Amino acid sequence: MEPQLVKSAERTVRILEALAESHDSLTLSELQQRTGFPRSSLHALMRTLVELNWVETNSARSAFGIGPHALLTGTAYLDKDPALPFAQETLEDLRDEIGQTVHFARRDGAHVLYLATRESREADHVIPRVGRRLPAHVTALGQVLLAQLTDDEVIALLPDPLTGLTEHTITDLAKLTGELDQVRTRGWSYEREQGTHGVACAAVAVDYRIPATDAISCSMPAGLEAAAVEQITEAVIKHTRKLAATLRREGIR
Repeated sequence: MEPQLVKSAERTVRILEALAESHDSLTLSELQQRTGFPRSSLHALMRTLVELNWVETNSARSAFGIGPHALLTGTAYLDKDPALPFAQETLEDLRDEIGQTVHFARRDGAHVLYLATRESREADHVIPRVGRRLPAHVTALGQVLLAQLTDDEVIALLPDPLTGLTEHTITDLAKLTGELDQVRTRGWSYEREQGTHGVACAAVAVDYRIPATDAISCSMPAGLEAAAVEQITEAVIKHTRKLAATLRREGIR
């Protein structure tokens, strides 16, 4: 039996999620379209969230965005994660070895949530990733973590059809489960321009939980030769396995 949700609490969370997912501020009408909530209750909730600094608004109160107290909550989550300091050290070592941008992320339902990133020192355009959430099926991080589940669990979790971010994104659920089967066989995932044009990514799950919830990945130019991709993937595997062993030894679950 599904738990009974408290309506006002659920609506508050959905509003904050809608604002967090938008690159721009949203008007009350846009929020109503995205959430489907009645305008009267939406207006009252927004007024409360603004007063409590969870939401910011302009002087005319015509558009709304995430406020500073949302940042405090997100930072507290990172500060209290016992695995994160070890993961950050691993990312430093991995970037130093391969010179590419590396990430540590956690599966959040049908998405992946980026918890740490180390950018390539040669990167000329840094895209902030920490706190960003992407559909799991478009990323190597997400695919390697979805592969920890059974096909039935994946089908129940993901929408059908899948959202496409580029023309290379796998949008057919049956094709995705076929790809996940290959990921299970080889032990790592690889995607090329499925989430971002010009970028390929290899990822390995951090096996300190069953099923694994976290993974490490490396983003690289999509045009790299196969030998370079193989070298990078081997480095990701090596450092990720070392991290998993450390977390198990430290008793972190």
